Amino acid sequence: MIKILIVDDEKSICDLIDINLSAAGYECTSVQDGLEAIDLIEKEQYDLILLDIMLPGADGYDIIEYIRPLRIPVIFITAKHEVKDRVKGLKLGAEDYLVKPFDVVELVARVEVVLRRYNKTDSVLTAGDVVVDVEARKVTRAGKQVVLTNKEYGLLVLFIRNKNIALFRENLYEKVWGDEYLADSRTLDLHVQRLRRKMGWEDNLVAVYKVGYRLEV
Repeated sequence: MIKILIVDDEKSICDLIDINLSAAGYECTSVQDGLEAIDLIEKEQYDLILLDIMLPGADGYDIIEYIRPLRIPVIFITAKHEVKDRVKGLKLGAEDYLVKPFDVVELVARVEVVLRRYNKTDSVLTAGDVVVDVEARKVTRAGKQVVLTNKEYGLLVLFIRNKNIALFRENLYEKVWGDEYLADSRTLDLHVQRLRRKMGWEDNLVAVYKVGYRLEV
């Protein structure tokens, strides 16, 4: 399982990130102190670090310089929003820079992008009795193979990687169809209905009013 370290001095932020990334299938650990983070990094192996800048003990800039030889990807998550702060963070080696307050769906998407860049994404995704072998592009339900169209497969992977998170219709359409979403289009709804039947998710893949859909697992 992909292991992510969350370093932020606000416990509420750590908890929010932990809940959502854990729901998406990642193993998360969180700390609120920079020196504690360094101690953990020396003892454990992490695939990604989500790092605040303003921290007690050692700030985010100090931490990223300290761990640079370990080549662990870092995403800065901070309230420091000025261009000079972004530039400094990226020049120090951060893979991405996300400003608070942030959208949870955007955070999960950025995490996925960075992990893919480092070839650290899980090759097998699961949700209940549904198993997706990403490398083989093979889907099984209760051990039996399920045949999906390209669009259904794209939706399936997005829902499993964002379990228990509401996904906007516009984002689903743009990521799977690669085109701008049209409000009067029924294409997305029809594909979601077919996916529900094939996966047995009539009670799990739910519509979220004025938002889109959420896979509840």
